[in-house]
Amino acid sequence: MLNFNDTEKAFAYKTDKQLKKARFLFRIMQYNGLVKIAAVLTPLALKIHLPIKGIIKKTLFEQFVGGTSLQQSSNVIDKLEKQNVDVILDYGVEGGEYDEAKYDASLAEFIKVIRFAGTKKNAPFISVKLTGLGSTTLLAKLNLNAYDHFKFASDERIKEKIAALGTSEKAAWEKLVERTEQICSVARELGVGIMIDAEETWIQDPIDFVALNMSRKFNQNKAVVYNTLQFYRHDRMQFMHAAYQDSLDHGYQYAVKIVRGAYMEKERARAEKLKYKSPIHVDKEAVDKDYDEAIVFLIEHQENCSFIVASHNEKSTLHAVQISNQHKAPGKVYFSQLFGMSDHLTFNLASAGFKVSKYLPFGPIEEVVPYLMRRAQENSSVAGQTSRELSLIREECKRREI
Repeated sequence: MLNFNDTEKAFAYKTDKQLKKARFLFRIMQYNGLVKIAAVLTPLALKIHLPIKGIIKKTLFEQFVGGTSLQQSSNVIDKLEKQNVDVILDYGVEGGEYDEAKYDASLAEFIKVIRFAGTKKNAPFISVKLTGLGSTTLLAKLNLNAYDHFKFASDERIKEKIAALGTSEKAAWEKLVERTEQICSVARELGVGIMIDAEETWIQDPIDFVALNMSRKFNQNKAVVYNTLQFYRHDRMQFMHAAYQDSLDHGYQYAVKIVRGAYMEKERARAEKLKYKSPIHVDKEAVDKDYDEAIVFLIEHQENCSFIVASHNEKSTLHAVQISNQHKAPGKVYFSQLFGMSDHLTFNLASAGFKVSKYLPFGPIEEVVPYLMRRAQENSSVAGQTSRELSLIREECKRREI
């Protein structure tokens, strides 16, 4: 019997000390203003070499990150395996403007992660940000900037933009595609799935373009390449339908991870500043509606789909469970939550026999700080997120009498 209020199962993998530390952190994250200040000051403090790494490592880092290296993350991975929970490994490199040597170094690291994942029973996927493999400025230049209509037909239009690039930019684009192809090739060889992360709308079109072409090439026999769709965008439902149709037209397995999204405030602010129609749904209800409809569509088309329901929303998770049971497909639905969040979903799903994973970032502290700040802000700003987490942690602390 699935019970998301079973805190004993939810926090079985945490020691008393870890649970008390989590309680302290989620208390702090209730204060939105404090979190916003920390999000600004923490990267600055690291940049000027203030001695704060120890504080970060003992607090947010331990809560939301597997370790500074793959080897250090092994302890977490093995602990999760004992609870029948998989991991999606994420090398915590963030996008930026670097030289080609830096992007090549990221490529080498991603391949190292794939090879490591191939040695772990419970590491079926790794996550890849294309902004870690090539220029964000170049991706923005190739974007279509047509936010108010469906853009799956962008295939040919992006090809036209690529053809119009200068010699050096075209070479940089070809290197980005080549790096992505190398990653997908090694992943297919070792039986590891590649999740291409969704990013901001002003660079997403070329990312979708790469994901589409990699899917056509590598998903012929089984799902290897998963694109990510952010359903806070009002065009993603139409995009998903057309992407699925493309998989039928080209004879490959459609593979997708569905999320609500991580850049909502940033997207709305930019749209308002630059005076274009916001790509974001007008309210949460519209986002929830599209997300839950996407779940139904994917389950109904499970014969040709591999998909991951990545959500911290209890209603959507229960919705997916109910629909999968109706279609006799509980083994087809794969769930995922971020490490350090929504343990009541992850571990109770695993206990009930569902396939579920934790998205597990790792890397040097200075590399993962942007990720940590987003997690803190997400918990602080999403209505009810922190209070729900905190209430469950407190309940388990009370049960343990600590």
